[in-house]
Amino acid sequence: MAEIRQNTSPAADDSMQNTADIAAETPAVNPADDPSGVSADRPAVYSRKREHRGRVLQVGIYLRKLLRMFVYQNEWKTFPMAALVAGTVALVIRGSMFVTMEGTIRGSFAIACVCLWNGCFNSIQVICRERDIIKREHRSGMHISSYIVSHMIYQAILCLLQTGLTLYIFRMMQMKIPTEGMFFPLMIMDLSVTIFLITYASDMMALLISCIAHTTTAAMTVMPFILIFQLVFSGGFFELPEWTSFLSNMTISNYGLKCIAAQADYDSLPMVTGWNSLFSMRNEKIEVTLTYGQVLEFLSKSNNESVKEFRDMEALPGFTMGNIIDSAVDSPDLVEERQQTFTIRTTVWELIEIVGWRQVRDIIQGKSSAAAYSVDFEKTEANVFSCWMSLVIFAVLFGILSIAVMEFIDKDKR
Repeated sequence: MAEIRQNTSPAADDSMQNTADIAAETPAVNPADDPSGVSADRPAVYSRKREHRGRVLQVGIYLRKLLRMFVYQNEWKTFPMAALVAGTVALVIRGSMFVTMEGTIRGSFAIACVCLWNGCFNSIQVICRERDIIKREHRSGMHISSYIVSHMIYQAILCLLQTGLTLYIFRMMQMKIPTEGMFFPLMIMDLSVTIFLITYASDMMALLISCIAHTTTAAMTVMPFILIFQLVFSGGFFELPEWTSFLSNMTISNYGLKCIAAQADYDSLPMVTGWNSLFSMRNEKIEVTLTYGQVLEFLSKSNNESVKEFRDMEALPGFTMGNIIDSAVDSPDLVEERQQTFTIRTTVWELIEIVGWRQVRDIIQGKSSAAAYSVDFEKTEANVFSCWMSLVIFAVLFGILSIAVMEFIDKDKR
């Protein structure tokens, strides 16, 4: 008997504990209150079926089972892993997230990846690892819907705790999160809703995979392909062909990335890649051969503020530099002189300083930001709310499909 007890799996122990819970929570039936006399012959069986046939009661029983497993089977170990992943990502993106367009889109993608990772690993094995126990209990009267709903509630609690932990790590890593929120007083509260919904939708997706897969090995084999699909077709980080847009709309990562980028006000941030590239070449030497006519043409038509100031300078009484330049451009007597060439040897920075480096920077960043503007990332309540609703629909749909798939568990090969 000791040997049999020793070989019993933890999942089977939980199953036995469930039966004990049902028996313990079932009140005894007084034979006098049962005129049919059935309870006198088999009071335990009759009472159990009468008291615990309801779906809501079964949800409570299985939820308590999952909470015991969290404590005694060390499922709490997912939290240190989630904290490590969040800390690593925060260390990389904290300097540019919410600051520049490039940093925000990378940071939004990275945060969505963290949520996908946490959600998938929460539930990818929870169903397939105890499939035999589920079949046995289902034949004994367990409702599949009660079992799945208890998992959905339990996973929602885990995702909520992971959301709080992730945001706490972000604050510890000194990520500069804007203060003012859209739906709530603080931005961090809006962001917490988004992170929770991405994590929970990913969790429900993994739960469905766990329901379909018959073994933990099969589930873990499928999961990397699902994650790659989610990340590649996120729609905001990688440039994809136009025909793949419908695939992006089928991914959790697409709506998660859009929502975070919109909350970060991506469209109003500066794009600094162009200016940084130019600044990195500031010491590069340039040798340019020009004609005097090209220089005069530039000075006569340029709208640059520095050139305008130069043109307004008084060269002779009653004549400005602009008057002299315009007359030299139009004079037929200076055709040969305008065609003469000269060579300029300078650096990129010296050319920039002619116009003014701040003006060059603002022009480059402004033009780059306008080119990178995206309607999908507009900071509007309607945009963010639609993304939230899409993530909710994903989570509910995956939960319903999980119940539908598990209803056929009795057809497994015995």
